[in-house]
Amino acid sequence: MISRRPDAASDALTTPPSAADREFEELTRKISRDRGFACASYKEKCLRRRIAVRMRARGVHSYQDYARVLDSDSGEYDRLLDALTINVTKLFRNSSVYESLAEQVVPVLWNGERRPIHVWSAGCSSGEEPYSLAILFHRYASLHGHLDQIGRVDVVGTDIDRASLAAAERGQYAESAFEEVPTELRERYFSALAPFTIAPAVRRTVRFERRDLLDQFPKSDVGFDLISCRNVLIYFDRDTQERLLARFHERLVPGGFLVLGKVETLLGAVRSRFAAVDARERIFRRA
Repeated sequence: MISRRPDAASDALTTPPSAADREFEELTRKISRDRGFACASYKEKCLRRRIAVRMRARGVHSYQDYARVLDSDSGEYDRLLDALTINVTKLFRNSSVYESLAEQVVPVLWNGERRPIHVWSAGCSSGEEPYSLAILFHRYASLHGHLDQIGRVDVVGTDIDRASLAAAERGQYAESAFEEVPTELRERYFSALAPFTIAPAVRRTVRFERRDLLDQFPKSDVGFDLISCRNVLIYFDRDTQERLLARFHERLVPGGFLVLGKVETLLGAVRSRFAAVDARERIFRRA
């Protein structure tokens, strides 16, 4: 039998941080101070992993040395923020989500009492999600002979990363972005030759804004009918997730829809304020 001192657990909890831990804390405070990026709200393991990628790229081995790189090369801050933000996406990513939206959400919003339809893609990266959402509305309007009313739809995509937003504005994608796009939609809404560019009729439905999800929501005097924030919340700590979910609820109109990622769910008090539309696809409706 292995004996254990009664105070072993408390000793572990009071172990002073190592020099590397202190350097990491100083670096994250510096990033937050210099660029307004709220490192404290992100999961530490994620931050460490992504900062390590940039440290290896610059050939430095300590957080202190990397802080000096940031001071001497302003362009490195842009590369770091690009690494810290989540930019992995595709058109119609997880296509079953879009199938459910097309069946259970788009018709409700199009035929509802509210004439304008306001959609927000939070953490939109290079624009694949907002364009995919806009295509759903464009296709529905076309199928029902209402293309003359497509101007009702306003899709805003927001992200903190400037390079991603610049790519989103161009609306041009490589072949790899189309893995989950139905052939009919690809042929109709994108150019036939590379660079594969979104159709102007859809492009006019979408706009982009640079916003920090943690403290800057889109400019809008109205509520949103649909908010999609997929595979973003998982990178924040629980308190931040609950705060963001509460703010999404506030910005949705009564009866508005919220879409989360497949591994995300409602947390905290806000759970009682939504009803599941499609629990498997993480689609909820504000009560």
